[in-house]
Amino acid sequence: MSSHYEAPIREPLVLGDKSYHDISVDVGAPVLGKANKYWWIVFSIALVAFLWGLGCIVYTVSTGIGVWGLNKTIGWAWDITNFVWWVGIGHAGTLISAVLLLFRQKWRMAINRSAEAMTIFAVVQAGLFPIIHMGRPWLAYWVLPIPNQFGSLWVNFNSPLLWDVFAISTYLSVSLVFWWTGLLPDFAMIRDRTSSPFQKKIYGILSFGWSGRAKDWQRFEEVSLVLAGLATPLVLSVHTIVSFDFATSVVPGWHSTIFPPYFVAGAIFSGFAMVQTLLIVMRKVSNLEDYITVTHIEYMNKVILLTGGIVTVAYLTEYFIGWYSGVPYENYTYLSFGAATGPYWWAFWALIICNLIVPLSLWVKKWRRNIKWTFFVALVVNIGMWFERFDIIVVNLSKDRLPSSWAMFTPTFVDIGIFIGTIGFFFVLFLLYARTFPVIAQAEVKTILKSSGAKYKAMRETGGQMSGSTRDSRTSSIYKEFDVMARTPVSNSSVSEGRSGFGDDTIEHEPTVNADALIDNEAKKDQIDQMLVRVGRFDPATQTADDLKKISGVGPIMEQNLHQMGIYTYDQVSKLTKKEYDLLDDIINSFSGRAERDDWAGQAKKLKK
Repeated sequence: MSSHYEAPIREPLVLGDKSYHDISVDVGAPVLGKANKYWWIVFSIALVAFLWGLGCIVYTVSTGIGVWGLNKTIGWAWDITNFVWWVGIGHAGTLISAVLLLFRQKWRMAINRSAEAMTIFAVVQAGLFPIIHMGRPWLAYWVLPIPNQFGSLWVNFNSPLLWDVFAISTYLSVSLVFWWTGLLPDFAMIRDRTSSPFQKKIYGILSFGWSGRAKDWQRFEEVSLVLAGLATPLVLSVHTIVSFDFATSVVPGWHSTIFPPYFVAGAIFSGFAMVQTLLIVMRKVSNLEDYITVTHIEYMNKVILLTGGIVTVAYLTEYFIGWYSGVPYENYTYLSFGAATGPYWWAFWALIICNLIVPLSLWVKKWRRNIKWTFFVALVVNIGMWFERFDIIVVNLSKDRLPSSWAMFTPTFVDIGIFIGTIGFFFVLFLLYARTFPVIAQAEVKTILKSSGAKYKAMRETGGQMSGSTRDSRTSSIYKEFDVMARTPVSNSSVSEGRSGFGDDTIEHEPTVNADALIDNEAKKDQIDQMLVRVGRFDPATQTADDLKKISGVGPIMEQNLHQMGIYTYDQVSKLTKKEYDLLDDIINSFSGRAERDDWAGQAKKLKK
């Protein structure tokens, strides 16, 4: 019990009377089942928005950047605003998956997979805008330092714009590898549960041969920690480099040393808001309320409060420094009295209300735990952070040091269409992901079931017995009082002795511990009975179970499966032949020919000496 101990004051992270089997069924249902009408409605709307945006992109590329609302004074506007906004949204996934992993935060496990997917899809949207803004997207490779036929043509390594290329491409690559690595056990779960040969083949390829061996899990943990260590600096570096696009210039309102930490905090602020927006909808549509709980929502709201507080301090600092400097140009920057009362006053006050005032409501616990209010606040924060980027770029550029060049920016239908198109593209990708990939890291959630599951926390509080609590009536229905993790059966010394200890004397099969957790047809049970006649039966009264994990290729799960089939000793394993190996392959379905390749029988003969 101590290994699964968690302070009673902590709220459960998995609600309901859940077993390991329940988690597999619930997480696999959106993938293995059919999409409901709500999914199709949202997908259709997102697809229409995406196609509209695609049409606007084609029109822009074929006609020229002149179809946007840019002018000589404001050369960056809607497009770079959207670029910075999307990069910021992609920040939460790395924070949740990498930083919180290193801090061993359990609550991340139900939300990290979708947050990582959101990161990848958001960065894809962000990367579209600089490429389109080039005017000739087919020459986008020119930003890369590669040999070319133009002699001295080379990239400018002193430019933060080039740093963006490397930072964001690195961020996307590491996030993609991190996401895919975490999905391996989930792909394997879908592979093993699906009845479709096509799906089984596809998910078998995607899972890279994952078998659940102890060695697989060891490597999984090691790679996850290494990737988390590599990804953690990216949480700070990516948006820091994006901030350098502005901070290294001499434009009033941009030339600021506070931009790097301010941009990072703002990115996490908006990223968590988008995670809230997506997961609140997904938990309802996919029936995942027991896994993405109010506790998860509250924890994320606390992160939003923290980063929102940092952003607020940055706003106040920017306003004060601009006023205290006495420089007249600072009165026209995005955080100034001039901005609050000037032509872009509506954008200024949208920023203040959405990012400063509305999030303050989350200090009230009742509102912080209210799903509908949290969804509203998340939407408002996303809108506010977009206006922040709009203010930084457009307001600061609209009034520079030459009044003769002051200008206003007005977006065209093409600007708006491309932005809406990227939102549609984002949701198309996310909805397809929710239908084809497990949206919750089921393997990781299972690791916290006994410590943070409502059922097990209640058992500890009432002094209940944890032994046997993992049994599920659907996978071991005829066993009334049996712990599937037990190493020693009551007896399996002879068929004629019946099923002593199982409360059912009418079953005529060999008492093979708990084979019904693996199979449910009589023919297979007969084959197991015949196998035990050949390799020998285990009698706990006269024999001691051996540690089968000493055999190469046998991990804790495989050892449990062998116990369920009545195999407990090296002597039994040493008598396995090709016939028995084929039976194990057919029943366990966790490996293909591994026992024969690893020569379990030969290893067992050496171990039993």
